Amino acid sequence: MPDLTTLTLDAKYMILSEWYQLSEEAIIILDAEFRYIEVNKSYIELIGFERKFLVGRLFGIYQSNFVEKSSLKLIKKALSRLPLNQSYQRDFLAMTSYGIKVPINMTIWHLEADDQSYYLCIFKDNSSIREDQQKIEYLQNYNPLTNLPNRQFFVRRLSELLLDSYQEVAVVRISIDSYRLLVSSLGQETVDLLICQFVQRISDLNLSNLSCFAHFGGDNFAMIFELSEVNLVRNQLDSLMQLCEIPFSVNDSTLYIHISVGVSYYPGNGQQMDVLIRHADKALEYIKHQGGDDIYWFKEKLNHNKLIDLQLETDLRQAFDESQFVAYYQPKVELSGGKIVGFEALVRWQHPTRGLLPPSEFIGAIITHKLSFDLFLQMAQKVVALLARWQELNLKAHLCLNADAAEFNQVTFVTALHNLLATHDIDPVNIHIEMTESSLMLRHQAIKAQLAALKALGVCLALDDFGTGYASLSYLQEFPFDFIKVDRSFVANITEKPIQQHIVKAITTLADALDMKIVAEGIEDIDQRHLLTELGCQFGQGYLFGRPMTEDQATSLLLDQAKYGLV
Repeated sequence: MPDLTTLTLDAKYMILSEWYQLSEEAIIILDAEFRYIEVNKSYIELIGFERKFLVGRLFGIYQSNFVEKSSLKLIKKALSRLPLNQSYQRDFLAMTSYGIKVPINMTIWHLEADDQSYYLCIFKDNSSIREDQQKIEYLQNYNPLTNLPNRQFFVRRLSELLLDSYQEVAVVRISIDSYRLLVSSLGQETVDLLICQFVQRISDLNLSNLSCFAHFGGDNFAMIFELSEVNLVRNQLDSLMQLCEIPFSVNDSTLYIHISVGVSYYPGNGQQMDVLIRHADKALEYIKHQGGDDIYWFKEKLNHNKLIDLQLETDLRQAFDESQFVAYYQPKVELSGGKIVGFEALVRWQHPTRGLLPPSEFIGAIITHKLSFDLFLQMAQKVVALLARWQELNLKAHLCLNADAAEFNQVTFVTALHNLLATHDIDPVNIHIEMTESSLMLRHQAIKAQLAALKALGVCLALDDFGTGYASLSYLQEFPFDFIKVDRSFVANITEKPIQQHIVKAITTLADALDMKIVAEGIEDIDQRHLLTELGCQFGQGYLFGRPMTEDQATSLLLDQAKYGLV
């Protein structure tokens, strides 16, 4: 039987040429200068340029339409170094002449014929692979029936929220009553249609402050609300109950459903993500046992398991022994010019198994087990060490430490701080101690004495969260503060609410009279910054200037600032 080796050269050329043109894979041939010699039909269909336009032109002549410049540069560099009879492979996104981005896998061979170099290139459209990857990612994060986030997404969202939120957070668990009876009576397909209608009705409510609405599967739903006062969520939950009073129409049948709702909230029912979810589950379980069709807020009487608290205390004590607490730093800037003048040190717990935890996960337990002073000392050691590092780099910025009444009550508080500063030869003015109004309101004589001693040491003092407690002019006159920090609740809507503008203006006027400076917290956009500057605020913090960051990131910011002469 004849084979390809027995055919004439013309026959071989005709067969291979036909195969080349009919191939579903896009194929091109380039000369030694990377100019097009030949392209097949699949390539033309892929990129949208005709053969007569391409042949004789350099590969990538239409780079703005096809290969990104960065990818093209790497490809040409690789080809110029590609040995004879070797291949090179690369994945990249290609923009066709039709304006469509296509994921491409390219393989190029370096060949030689008649003492001339040529490059044979095959392009594969990886769209189907990319689509499969997207489907997998979707199924990992969303419920395929309702297209709502699934449990995995919900847990991740709650974790992120507890890390960053300065408001109260409500965790709501929802279950459809008599779900199994509905399935056995109507069939799963009909109940699935009912579920989709139920989800659509909830979506149409446009619930305020709803951060996440998730479907764990079956009759199992969950919500997260973030709001200034958790009791505000009660109206939203009443709306959920009322929507069930209207019948559903499924497959020409009129149906009524009832739901049970369990609620827990941060910080009142827990500081940890898993605790909040478990407490909401317990509230849901309780109300279902009571007959359902109602809302129940978690109460401590439902929780008789103290093993979790015991384990947390054990973990905390181990955390102190192994220095697992770390500091993250949020910039404080001069509002008028944008110069970074300092950072606030915010504690995080680098848990060996649970990862990086926000204060909401452990501060309650720290206070309960009287470990506040230990935590303050560990944070102070990290802050002073960082100041010493900045001093060596000739960087100028102060660092703020948060302290509670429990720390101030320690007789060794000032002595410990003084020794730490002396050991590292740090100017005390570079340390700012922040305390909240609630600590101030205790008005213990010991606190007044400690504050006076800190001022004598040279440390700066700041009153945090001003405006949220009951501080008065007489208290401010009584305590030697250098800074007043305006609470973020007065900043959040300041551009829309004149009343908040008047409040901030009153605070700045008061601060001027008492020779104190103002720091506005929670600044998130440029309009807030401009308005606060006009109202007399000298300094600010917030996501507009930077989220909490590691000490290396904070140092880099200061180095960049010094580099461009903003010192």
